[in-house]
Amino acid sequence: MKKIDILVIRSFIGPFILTTCVVVFIFLMRFLMLYFNDFVGKDLGYDVFGKLFVYFSLITVPIALPLSVLLASLMCFGNLGEYSELTAIKSAGVPISRVLLPAMIFAFGVSIFSLWFNNTVNPWANLKGYSLLYDVKTTKVTLNVKEGIFYKEIPGYSIKVLKKFPDGKTLKGVTIYNHASNNGNVNVTLADSGRMYTMYDNTYLVFELYNGTNYVDYKANDGNYNETQFVKNSFKQNKMVFSLESFGMRRTDESQFKYHEYMKNITQLNNQADSVAMDIDKTLKSQITTATQLYNFQFKKYPIDTSKAAREKKPIVGGKWVNEKLKLGENSYRLDETFETAISQAKNLRDQFTTTVDIVKSKKRDGIKAQVEKWHKFTMAFACFVMFLIGSSLGSIIKKGGFGMPVLLSITFFILMYVLMQLGDKYAKEDIWPVLLGVWMPDAVLLIFGVCFLSKATNDARLFESDIYDVYFDRLKTYWKNRKFFKPKNAVIS
Repeated sequence: MKKIDILVIRSFIGPFILTTCVVVFIFLMRFLMLYFNDFVGKDLGYDVFGKLFVYFSLITVPIALPLSVLLASLMCFGNLGEYSELTAIKSAGVPISRVLLPAMIFAFGVSIFSLWFNNTVNPWANLKGYSLLYDVKTTKVTLNVKEGIFYKEIPGYSIKVLKKFPDGKTLKGVTIYNHASNNGNVNVTLADSGRMYTMYDNTYLVFELYNGTNYVDYKANDGNYNETQFVKNSFKQNKMVFSLESFGMRRTDESQFKYHEYMKNITQLNNQADSVAMDIDKTLKSQITTATQLYNFQFKKYPIDTSKAAREKKPIVGGKWVNEKLKLGENSYRLDETFETAISQAKNLRDQFTTTVDIVKSKKRDGIKAQVEKWHKFTMAFACFVMFLIGSSLGSIIKKGGFGMPVLLSITFFILMYVLMQLGDKYAKEDIWPVLLGVWMPDAVLLIFGVCFLSKATNDARLFESDIYDVYFDRLKTYWKNRKFFKPKNAVIS
């Protein structure tokens, strides 16, 4: 049996490592395509791209492990069945459950690793990756002055160039508006030609202008423009230096991103859920206390009458008793004022209760999100084991290795898991389903598939062989042909 165990483990580990790398690479390319426009033209450097790829490769591992386990198990046992090795093992009297045992133990170890990874490495990678991605997205595009278009990326200036020569430095027809004082187009520089270059390691941009004029229109003390304060300066050569500090990528404090559930481990998520529950309880208690203290018409506790006469007594729907009890007399104006005050306070109380309900709903959603994310660390780990049951059973049944049938089946079950996960998360976060039902539903459904396929594999069922379905179809055709209404009208019935 040791040789069989070694054979199974070797046949499983190779495809597992290969498929894990392939799946992580596919998800990484999806990330690159999703944020491609945010990377173009920003001169980020290889170190930034390297960090992004490392962080997001780690982020994709939890979702990649179930798919890679499914693919590897399908390929492993499909190859064993295709080359009749699995048949030989079964003919020696070894049950399929014993053949699956070493790979099942390995898959269980992958589930334990996935749980540790989801709780330890994944929150750290999410924090590092998404904070760096935010800084990349907020970084300005590198300097790119185009012909005939006002360039406004330099704070306080608008620059227009009529012609830009192929060397990228020589310019023709330069117009620069200085908007640093926020007074409009009152400071304009026009030049016949010029040169553009950077200095001090791209820290400053220099416009060296030739044969130009600078126009400045100053305001008078009363805020109006005065023609006597218009200044015109001509020059043969002039240099204008602009700081490019705003073009560099500035790192944001990572603590600003720690509030999100993706950046927390199980302990922190439990603390968040407990804090939300305590806040909701305090909010509700304070609402009742405030309502009983701030309003003139106090809540009074009356003893509940549980007698039979009280239960059988019909409620008063309407009548003249109100008018009889509140007869208008000398103090009728005070009665009207009391009514208005009561109605006003009742409306205020209703508005306050509505606001409190919205606050409680918002806090409850935060608590549900924390619980969903906490349970996902367990469900994604358990999904590795469930996917192994499905993959190993199907591989033993279909007896096809390679990347053909296994890839097709893997994608089908992975899409099913993803759709069920999105559906369960949506209903759980909207408080339509209980959290446990929403997050565990995908694994429960796939576990049913896995147990059914394992039962079929144990009984050597031929689910994916066409000849067995041809037999059933022929039997069905024969049955319907023997029916009386299929016989010709002129047939003689003996």
